[in-house]
Amino acid sequence: MELLCIDQIKTQPFWVLLLSALGFLSIFKFFLSFLKWVFVTFLRPSKNINKYGSWALVTGPTDGIGKAFAFQLAQKGLNLILVGRNPNKLREVSDQIMAVHGKTKIKIVILDFSGDVSEGIQRVEEEIEGLDVGILINNVGVTYPNAKYFHEVDEEVWKKIIKVNIEGTTMVTQAVLKGMIKRKKGAIVNIGSGSSIIVPSHPLYAVYSATKAYIDQFSRSLYVEYKNSGIHVQCQLIKFQDSWIQVPLYVATKMVPFMRSSFFVPTPTTYVEAAMDWIGYEPRCTPYWKHSIQWCLVSLFPEAAIDAWRLQLGIQRRGKLTGTKKESKE
Repeated sequence: MELLCIDQIKTQPFWVLLLSALGFLSIFKFFLSFLKWVFVTFLRPSKNINKYGSWALVTGPTDGIGKAFAFQLAQKGLNLILVGRNPNKLREVSDQIMAVHGKTKIKIVILDFSGDVSEGIQRVEEEIEGLDVGILINNVGVTYPNAKYFHEVDEEVWKKIIKVNIEGTTMVTQAVLKGMIKRKKGAIVNIGSGSSIIVPSHPLYAVYSATKAYIDQFSRSLYVEYKNSGIHVQCQLIKFQDSWIQVPLYVATKMVPFMRSSFFVPTPTTYVEAAMDWIGYEPRCTPYWKHSIQWCLVSLFPEAAIDAWRLQLGIQRRGKLTGTKKESKE
């Protein structure tokens, strides 16, 4: 029987054998990728983030993901530097954390990322002087108030997006990075967007998507620059705003007032619990395992189809918001 099978294989045309080999390799590659996904998602142990330092700095910590990160970092035993523009909200979050984690030391730095960033960065540098800041969470970010074609976007709006998402993140990173280099250790987590990477386009949110593409490239380059210096840089891909129809990588935050938590849409706390396990590993990741399934499914479709779908979603949402405004005026 074995000899018969071997003889049958030998009689097959070369192109059949070649296609069979390629098919086997494809299946084997998929199987290895699946095993790797299972390991890194469910079995891989998280790193001891305390080894990076005793302090963590979080931007935009008063709501959503930033607030959830602050609580999780305090739970891990790190002291916090909370950076934002609203002193009342910062104190409120600080009090809430202290009520649960009473031993946590917390510093508050007022920085309006849409204002004079240089002056705010100077205050940040003064507060972190002499502190062992080992973790930086760059969470601050803004987007359009609603879907718009680029020519309709007010200059003030798109300039603010660029200033906050690019200038603010870049300057905070440089300020904190200096100390990490001296201590030869640290971890930087930049909150990116699947709209700029996983899905090839983000129509009607062009400037926001472009700034998040910058964050991804910025993170990837810094990862290569500093990985041999004991500093790990990572970009975590999520989604904040697009339309009321579910699209990949959403997290239910105040930036998405129409979105509620569901199977594919975690709460900020659920997302951050998963995100903490990825700090110190891949330079680009989607920490929430259900998001990675969405990423895989989206990648199966051609770009042209996804572009058309995303544009249609944006147009639908734009029309819905416009209609709502008209009704409210009447």
